Amino acid sequence: MKMKIATIIGARPQFIKAAPVSRAIRGAGAEERRRTEGGGSGGKKGEKTGKPKKSAARARITEVLIHTGQHYDKNMSAVFFDEMGIPAPDYNLDIGSAAHGAQTGAMLAAIEQVLERERPDWVLIYGDTNSTLAGALAGAKMHIPIAHVEAGLRSYDRRMPEEINRVVADQLAAALFCPSKVAVANLRKEGIRDGVHVVGDVMAEALEYAVARAIEREAAQPEKFGLARYGIDEAGYILATVHRAENTDDPVRLKNILEALDVIGRIRPVVFPVHPRTQKMIARAGWKPKGRTARTAKTKAMPGGGDRPGEKKARSGGRAQELSPMRTGIRFIDPVGYLEMARLESGATMILTDSGGIQKEAYWLKVPCVTLRDRTEWVETVASGWNVLAGADKRKIVQAAENFTIPGKSESLYGRGSRATAPASRRIVEILAKSATRAK
Repeated sequence: MKMKIATIIGARPQFIKAAPVSRAIRGAGAEERRRTEGGGSGGKKGEKTGKPKKSAARARITEVLIHTGQHYDKNMSAVFFDEMGIPAPDYNLDIGSAAHGAQTGAMLAAIEQVLERERPDWVLIYGDTNSTLAGALAGAKMHIPIAHVEAGLRSYDRRMPEEINRVVADQLAAALFCPSKVAVANLRKEGIRDGVHVVGDVMAEALEYAVARAIEREAAQPEKFGLARYGIDEAGYILATVHRAENTDDPVRLKNILEALDVIGRIRPVVFPVHPRTQKMIARAGWKPKGRTARTAKTKAMPGGGDRPGEKKARSGGRAQELSPMRTGIRFIDPVGYLEMARLESGATMILTDSGGIQKEAYWLKVPCVTLRDRTEWVETVASGWNVLAGADKRKIVQAAENFTIPGKSESLYGRGSRATAPASRRIVEILAKSATRAK
């Protein structure tokens, strides 16, 4: 019995989330082929030995990978497929960047054509991007059941386009894969009860995989992949990321965040991989650093200790820096692949970000996090004490960074699903396979 899953992705976080599930789909498909060809366990190939061995993945599963092209930069797209061990997309729609309506509309039209050609049994979507929304709308209009990974997340801020995407995707989905019980409770408030499953978080699997590979790579080629090429040491820097429209598209918010990073950078180097769109918006905002040097700036202790920034110049051969780290303490670098980002996260003394995924990764890595948003969908990380919401208020950001108190304990949030059953990725595939066999 065959089952085809059309996976729709388009942005960096989705590549990461899709990787463990894509590997699980391929593994389940291979397992089912062996089971079918062998007639179960204990017999020779092609020889039937009674009832086949029980397997949740009774359908022969194939995946069609559809990349909308929402992230169009090489480091923001193709490299993630290589690093995370998933095949190249079967379809690359090359939509690129545009206003929300134009981008989503173009994706919807292109996805519909692919779905018409492929006729999958499920449309599998991830997270809360415009690719998520377009995939959900295309599948629903063609009466193809939709499965949503990271269902039930809510920031309750309808000003965020991501929040709109989440709500619509969940209303259209037939299978809702939640990372936590809080997500399930959110869905119940909206009257969604059928098809809801708590499976854990696939990003925990992706991060575990990436950190292990990054450390192996660094050990084998330290000059090429080590932290020293950025002029930083383990636990001797702060990592920053800014990419959400609520921050990049508002010049006041963006300047406030950059000024806060400038102040914090006088205490300890701030490594800032700059998303292409963020780089463009920084230039448009006309922001310039204050220019105070790290050597003369008044310093204050921060979590993890360490020396003042700027004492060690970045080695030649590293990424190009548009602004001198000696003047600002901010080290602007090009976008990096997921393995390199996971390594930067694991080695940081603190992370300042507006990324939902990085908030969780910081929690799993036990790195203090200051979130540059007014609200977050990952409310459990805030309740745990490992994440502080500072918005785009310069004073709050600086105070949160300077006064962060590391919690004495940490609970197991999200995780890989119940280890007694299966990791989240395998549970997702098993649930989809079971529903397909029931439908047949």
